[in-house]
Amino acid sequence: MRSTVSPDSLARLDAQHHLHPFTNHEEMHTKGTHVMTRGEGVYLWDARGQKLLDGLAGLWCVNVGYSCNEIVEAVHEQMRRLPYYCSFFNTTTESAIELADKISAVAPRGLGHVMFTNSGSEANETALKLIRGYLKLRGQSKRSKIITRKYSYHGVTLATTSMTGLSNCTEPFDLPLPGFVQVPGPLAYAADKEKEPDAYGRWCLEETERIILREDPATIAAIFAEPIQGAGGVIVPPAGYLRALCDLARKHGILFVADEVITGFGRLGSWFASELWNLEPDVLVLAKGLTSGYLPLGATVVRDEIADTLIHGGYLAHGFTYSGHPASCAAGLANLRVIERDKLIEHVRDDVGPYFQDKLRGYAGHPLVGEVRGYAMIGAIELLPPDRDKSKLKGALGAKAAAFARQEGVIVRGIRDMIAMSPPLIITRAQIDELFAGVDRMLAKMGG
Repeated sequence: MRSTVSPDSLARLDAQHHLHPFTNHEEMHTKGTHVMTRGEGVYLWDARGQKLLDGLAGLWCVNVGYSCNEIVEAVHEQMRRLPYYCSFFNTTTESAIELADKISAVAPRGLGHVMFTNSGSEANETALKLIRGYLKLRGQSKRSKIITRKYSYHGVTLATTSMTGLSNCTEPFDLPLPGFVQVPGPLAYAADKEKEPDAYGRWCLEETERIILREDPATIAAIFAEPIQGAGGVIVPPAGYLRALCDLARKHGILFVADEVITGFGRLGSWFASELWNLEPDVLVLAKGLTSGYLPLGATVVRDEIADTLIHGGYLAHGFTYSGHPASCAAGLANLRVIERDKLIEHVRDDVGPYFQDKLRGYAGHPLVGEVRGYAMIGAIELLPPDRDKSKLKGALGAKAAAFARQEGVIVRGIRDMIAMSPPLIITRAQIDELFAGVDRMLAKMGG
């Protein structure tokens, strides 16, 4: 039902009652909240009628685009038949069973057991608890420390924020908690090593092992890694780096967790980056593209040997009221069927992914651009002031650029002094041209 409340009235109500996530409220309410009202395909419309091409797929998640009838109808039918029942007490629902089976079928070999959550944060939190439970059952309770990387993003609970390597997430809450250890992330650009990314990646691995030895490998439970670090700035790893990181974990008896909340379900032209880069994780963390954002759903997928230990370890006292929510799982099943039916992975791998990257690389050498990074359907543009002096950057250009882009009819995400893009996977070449035409106009404003 379309709201009859005016945009100005909605903004006033929002200011009075709504606390937004990841928002400077004083700044937002000075300008007025931007209210979205409709979506179709790769486009959104706001309460004032502006049409916007969504270059971020919501929040890295609307892979099949907006208003996908198959998902809407699947959720509607599930809500009519059984709107809710839990997966506690030896009970569950059909859609939860079927989706767990489907995820196991497309996941990397050996990852055959799924625990459902409501978000990526909860999926990482669940991974932490299942790992601790598994190691305790194996008599390895001393292994409790968790290693993550600078610029990582793993969630917003107390523990998953402690895993996150972004100071704007941790410092306001006096985090991280004890037991969370940070190692370098391979962002060569930030280290002024952009001309030698492979060498910088090797240094990151050497430093990671040095820190592991300093902490004592026998006290470390797991390394968590996003194959491409999304919210940290679309950090694409140097060739061989991720496999070497996984091998480093194996060398020291440490579990390896692939956080594929952003990279899963086709964004890189493969079901999962773990397959693309031969990672063989012990745990796979999923959300976002699992339902294309239509309903909240996350999943923690564990290697069969871990699951077997937990299954035979007695009462597993973890889960959420909405774990395996039947409507969310129905959305996930329909979403994965659409991805397969419409061959969206092949569409990304063979067509729009290479085209998107070609357009992105065209900004290399632009007077306001320091670096471009990306893979398939995800990318970032590092911005510079007109005099190209990186020393003058204060982390404000990204937000300014994103605001200009929205004025020009496209949505991108501002991160520090860069913009990030990850459009819906259904996007066409003509729509990619439209997206980058908006970026061209944005850059013209930035230089004006």
